[in-house]
Amino acid sequence: MEKKYKQEPANCIKVVLFGPESTGKTTLSRQLARHYNSVWVREYAREYLQEKWNNERKTCEPKDLLPIAEGQMRMENDYAKKTESVLVCDTDLLETKVYSEAYYLGTCDPVLEKYALENTYDLYFLTYIDTPWEADDLRDKPEEREAMFQAFQKALIEHKRPYVLLKGGKKERLEIAIKHINNLLKKDK
Repeated sequence: MEKKYKQEPANCIKVVLFGPESTGKTTLSRQLARHYNSVWVREYAREYLQEKWNNERKTCEPKDLLPIAEGQMRMENDYAKKTESVLVCDTDLLETKVYSEAYYLGTCDPVLEKYALENTYDLYFLTYIDTPWEADDLRDKPEEREAMFQAFQKALIEHKRPYVLLKGGKKERLEIAIKHINNLLKKDK
């Protein structure tokens, strides 16, 4: 049953765009996938929660987190089979864990937490909050960007995840990410 939250073995380097909402993760994910002629795993939570908002006018609830985690891992495992170079993940279960703890009084479903900590990636790109805020139906914490950034950075440090902080404009972030991914690709050979 819990197998649906687990990463399957893959023959590629996996990188994750990680950080608060509206910090350029999706834009950079697309750019990196295009640069490496590879694939990127979009954020399943966005489509899941947008559909919920459109149909029920309700936001995320704790009961939504496991279906979101399941959908995210299904997409990641499917897309990992489509590349042997770089898989760019717009998010991961650790990010879902951080949001769970931020929104639900420090709590996280034990199953989500287990796989958030067990699933591994070669590198995280922590996106800083120096990008303009873009409102949409799902984004709701513009005044808490600094606190959310701190929560994301703390999770990476606490769980000993390798990461690079990305600041600056789109071009600068892309160049830094490419440099670090190229280093991973060289090591992988």
